Amino acid sequence: MKFTELKLEDQLLEAISYMGFETATPIQEQVIPLILQDRDLIACAQTGTGKTGAFVLPILNKLIGKEEINIDTLVVVPTRELALQIEQQIQGFSYFVPAGAIAVYGGGNGADWDMEKEALINGTDIIIATPGRLLSHLKMGNVNFKNIKHLILDEADRMLDMGFIDDIQTIISYLPKKHQTLMFSATMPNSIRQLAQKILHDPAEISLSISKPAEGVDQKVFLINEEQKVNLIKHILGERKHYDSILIFTSTKSKINEIVSSLRRYGFPSQGISSNLDQDKREEVVRDFRSKQIRILVATDVMSRGIDVKEINMVINYDVPHDAEDYVHRVGRTARVNEKGEAITLVTQKEMYKLKRIEQLIKATIPKIQPPADLGLAQERNQNDHKPNHKRKHFHGKRFNKK
Repeated sequence: MKFTELKLEDQLLEAISYMGFETATPIQEQVIPLILQDRDLIACAQTGTGKTGAFVLPILNKLIGKEEINIDTLVVVPTRELALQIEQQIQGFSYFVPAGAIAVYGGGNGADWDMEKEALINGTDIIIATPGRLLSHLKMGNVNFKNIKHLILDEADRMLDMGFIDDIQTIISYLPKKHQTLMFSATMPNSIRQLAQKILHDPAEISLSISKPAEGVDQKVFLINEEQKVNLIKHILGERKHYDSILIFTSTKSKINEIVSSLRRYGFPSQGISSNLDQDKREEVVRDFRSKQIRILVATDVMSRGIDVKEINMVINYDVPHDAEDYVHRVGRTARVNEKGEAITLVTQKEMYKLKRIEQLIKATIPKIQPPADLGLAQERNQNDHKPNHKRKHFHGKRFNKK
C-alpha cells in the first residue's frame, strides 16, 4: 500500500516522499489507520519491519496544526539507544512537520538533566523516555503530564524482561485517565497480555511474523570449537571485503575487547561498544558506524535493539544468545525493511541446545556449513547425537532447507 492511501496530511506525505519512502510496510499499513482512529492497540512485530514509523507517522499527523505548548505524547522505551533512535526519526520529519521531541535517559550530566526538566515541565510535543530516568523526574515533581493524549510502550517485552513492569504502572498513574495507549512488542508472552489487559481499553490486536527473522536474512550456522572462532571470523571477513557494515554480537562484555584486539591484529579495524562506555562515547561510536567510518562493530545484546543503522550487510553471532528471542533481535539488525542481509552464527557443542531452541522458535532449520579445512575439524555432533560411544557424524558442507 502506498502512503498516499493512508489518509495522511499532505505535508507529512511530502516529508515521507522527501525521505525516500513510498510504500508502507505491512505493520505500518495495518497500524497507522487504527492509531488515526484513536484506537488502543497491541501490536506484535519483529525488529526491522518499520515498527517505529508505524507509530511516529500517525502521531506526527495528529500534531499538525497543534498550537499549544505541552506534552502530547509519551513514548516509554527500555534503553537510551532506542530513545535516541526514535528522537532522531522524529527530527528527520521536523522540517516538514514542526514537532518538538526530546529523549530523556540516564547517564548524562547536570546540563542534560536541566534540559529534560525544562521540557517535562514547560512542554514539548513528544517525550521519549527510559523508565528509570522518567521516574526520577516524577519523584522530583519535574513533570506536567496533564495534557498527554498518547502513551506508547515500545519493546514492551524487553521492558518486562528488564524488570520495569512496576515502573511502567507507576508512570501510568501520573497520566490523565483518558488517553490512547499503544503497545508494541516483538514477542507476546503471557506477561505482555496480562499488562495489556490492565492498561488498554478495547484494544485492536495486530500480530505479524512473531519471532521470526525477516525473509531477506540469509542465515547460516558454523559448528565449531571455541578456539577456532576468531580464525573463522578472519576467514569470513576476508571473503566479504566488499561489505562495509558488519555487526558482531557476543553475550558478554568481557569478550568485546578480546575480539576487537584479535580482529585488529589480523588487519581488520574494528570498534567495541557496551554499557561500559559512557553515553557520549557510545553515541559517537554509533554515529561513526552509521556513517561507515567504522566498518566492524562488536556489541553485546544490550545493543541488539538499540542500533538503528540501515544497510548492515552482515551480523555474526560470535556466540549463541541465551534467549532464543535475542537471536531474532540480533539478526534483525540486517535485512531491514525489505533489504537483504547475511547472519552467521558460530555454535559450539555446549551451545547446541540453544541452537535447537532458536530453530524451534523460528520454526526453521538453519543451514549448517562446514568451516574451512585449515581450521581443523568442526564440532561433529549434532543436537540429536548425545549418546555415549555414538559414532560421530561429520558435516561436509551440506546445506539443509531453511523451512
